[in-house]
Amino acid sequence: MNPPFARSLFVVVALLRIAAADAPPSIVSHASSHADGRAAYSFDASAYTGDIKQLPVGVFDSGIGGLTVLEAILSLDAFNNDTLQPGADGRRDFENERFIYFGDQANMPYGNYPGSRKEDYLRELILKDAIFLLGRRAWPAGGAAPHFNKPPVKAIVIACNTATAYGLEDIRAAIEKWNIPVFVIGVVEAGARGVSETTRDGRKDAVAVLATVGTCNANAYPRAIGRVVGLAGKSVPGVVQQGCVSLAGAIEGDPAYLLPSQSAAESVVSIVRSDVTALVEKYRADGGGPPISRVVLGCTHFPLVQREIADAFSAARSAVPELRNLIAERIEFVNPAELTAKELFRGLASARLRLNGEEKCSLDRDAFFISVPNPSCTSAKITTDGSLDSAYKYGRMAGRFDVEDTIVVPMQLSKLPKASVGLIEDRLPEVAGRLGGARKK
Repeated sequence: MNPPFARSLFVVVALLRIAAADAPPSIVSHASSHADGRAAYSFDASAYTGDIKQLPVGVFDSGIGGLTVLEAILSLDAFNNDTLQPGADGRRDFENERFIYFGDQANMPYGNYPGSRKEDYLRELILKDAIFLLGRRAWPAGGAAPHFNKPPVKAIVIACNTATAYGLEDIRAAIEKWNIPVFVIGVVEAGARGVSETTRDGRKDAVAVLATVGTCNANAYPRAIGRVVGLAGKSVPGVVQQGCVSLAGAIEGDPAYLLPSQSAAESVVSIVRSDVTALVEKYRADGGGPPISRVVLGCTHFPLVQREIADAFSAARSAVPELRNLIAERIEFVNPAELTAKELFRGLASARLRLNGEEKCSLDRDAFFISVPNPSCTSAKITTDGSLDSAYKYGRMAGRFDVEDTIVVPMQLSKLPKASVGLIEDRLPEVAGRLGGARKK
C-alpha cells in the first residue's frame, strides 16, 4: 500500500473511531449468542476460524444504487495485477474475485429514518446487512424456510452513503468484538479523498454535496472532506449540501416517490431540478461565495442520473440571473464509486486476501440478493403493491430479533421496477451481464 495513503487512512480511521459510539450492543450480543448462524440476524462464526482467502467479497446498499459501486469494482483496471503497482495492464483488477451483492430494498430509503427519529433502528438495520453478508442464511425465491448455502464474505464494502455515515464504525466495532478477520470500507471516506485529489493550490470554488437527508443530517461529507483535505495539507473548500428526500426512491421507480401524472423518468428530472435549485438557493441565502464547480454524488443512486443533475445545474445557471455567478460553467463530478474500488484493491492486497494467478473463489459466479417483505410475518403491515407500509416501516423499534418482517431472497430482474431494470441495462453493463441469469429465475 502507498505509504502516504496508508498514513492518511490510518489517521482518518483513528479520528472516526474516537468520534464513534459503541455499536448497538443488543444486535452484537444476539449474533454472538447464536454463533451457529441458524437464527435470524446471526452468522456462523466457525467460517472464520480458517483461511478465508477463497471467500467472496460482500457489497451492500439500501437498494440497487450500490450496483454503481459494484460496476466500478467489476470494471476497474487501475493496477498491474502482477506487481500490484498503480497503472492499467489491460486486465480487470478483480478478475479472480467473486462478489455477493445485497440491496435492502424492503427497508429503503435509509436516508428517511433519521427524519423519523429512528437513528437507532437505522444503525441496527445496517448491522443486520453486515450480518447477512457474514452468514450463510438466506431464503429461496418463494420459499417457506431459509437455507444455509450462501457463502460468507472476507471483506465488506458499504456501498451506501447513509449506511457509511451511520454504521461504518458500528460494523468495525462489532467485527472487532466478534474477533473475525474481515475488513470494511465505506464510500464516504472514498468520496472525501476524491475531493482532496481534485483540490489544487489556488483553486477557489465551492463543493456541493447531493445526498440523502440522513447523510446530510449526519454531516458526513463536510466532516470527512474537512479531515481528509486538511490532513493532505490543502485549503479546505466550502461545502454546501442538499438532502434529497425522494430522489433515490424515484430513481428506483418506487410509486411512493413518483410525482402525480409523471412517469419515473419525468419524476426524476423534476425532482433533480427542484433539489439542485434548492441547493443553490440555499448557498445564495447563506451569502454565496466562489462558484460551485464540484459536485459530490453523495448517494449511490445518483451516478445513475448524473446527466440529469448536470443538466439541472446548467438550467439553473441559465435561467436565474442571481444564481449565475454561483455555478461554474463546467461542473466536475466526484463519484466515490471508483475510489472505493481502488481502496478495496489496496485493502485486499494489504491483508493478503487478494486472489491472484490460478487461485479461484469458492463461489463460481457472483450472487445478488434483495430484501422483500415477509408475507408470513403477521405483525408486518404490507401494502397492496407488496411493499412495507410507510408508517409501519418508520415506526419500528430496535431490539426485536424475534420479528423477521423482511427476508433476503435472490435478486430477480423481473421483480424490479421497470425503471430500475432500464437503468441497470443502460448504464451498468458489467452488472447487467452478471445479472442476466436473474431475469429467468
